[in-house]
Amino acid sequence: MTPRRRPRPRRRGPADPPPRPEERLEKAVRAAEQALIEFEIAVETFRVEVENFSRLHHQKLGPMYTRLDELDAQIAEAKAARTGDAEDLRLAREARARVMPMPGVEELFHGWIDSEGLSPEGASMLNDQPVRPPQRVRPSADARRLYRDLVRKAHPDLAQGEAERTRRDAFIARVNHAYTLGDEEALRALTAEWEAGPASEEQPPSRSEELYARLEWLAERKEMLTLVAKRLEDGAIGSMLRVAQDDPDGLLDQIAEQLLAEVAGRERELAALLE
Repeated sequence: MTPRRRPRPRRRGPADPPPRPEERLEKAVRAAEQALIEFEIAVETFRVEVENFSRLHHQKLGPMYTRLDELDAQIAEAKAARTGDAEDLRLAREARARVMPMPGVEELFHGWIDSEGLSPEGASMLNDQPVRPPQRVRPSADARRLYRDLVRKAHPDLAQGEAERTRRDAFIARVNHAYTLGDEEALRALTAEWEAGPASEEQPPSRSEELYARLEWLAERKEMLTLVAKRLEDGAIGSMLRVAQDDPDGLLDQIAEQLLAEVAGRERELAALLE
């Protein structure tokens, strides 16, 4: 059987209109815009994951770190009391200072009062109402999908005019806030709001100089986001998330077990010094 020949791509004929000089630039700008939006979605998603994991890390492991610091201070003080050595006394003072740093407003009042005044938890405590514990925020799969869809549709980089960019900036700020809270219902409401809103106006093709400037801006924006992503990945929380992408809760449990073992060891050491 004779193999069928593949159809050759149609070439421009003499009757076809010549391509506009800006056509290739426009395609490059559109491709760069979409790539940047996807990159921003990835960076923002990872930022929320880092923020949430940091919150969980502090809630679950913070008391253990505090206990270890206190035990280290007590051990250093017990050693200094035994030896009376000037160096041991200095180390004891330093260890105690690490346990008792100068607190900020939030630390001084254990989170009940901040720079804005009495927190909702503090007001509840004073009025004998149940205190809401810190929420464990982890956006659901639906929330992540809604967030990505909204950013792809409403991203300010897709605006063709300053007024449209301002509108999109304000809208995306609300989208980011809802996603940070993991508020799926708010994201659904924002989706409906965007679908009902005014469509962006079509503008004639930009001039070559404007397209070149647009490409340069997109490249600079991507470089800035790359630095943000690197700082997130290189941070302590980001590094832990990279190690345990599939089971971050399991990693917290492992660290908790290690810290409990360290606490037990420090307590035995302190008990021996105090005998």
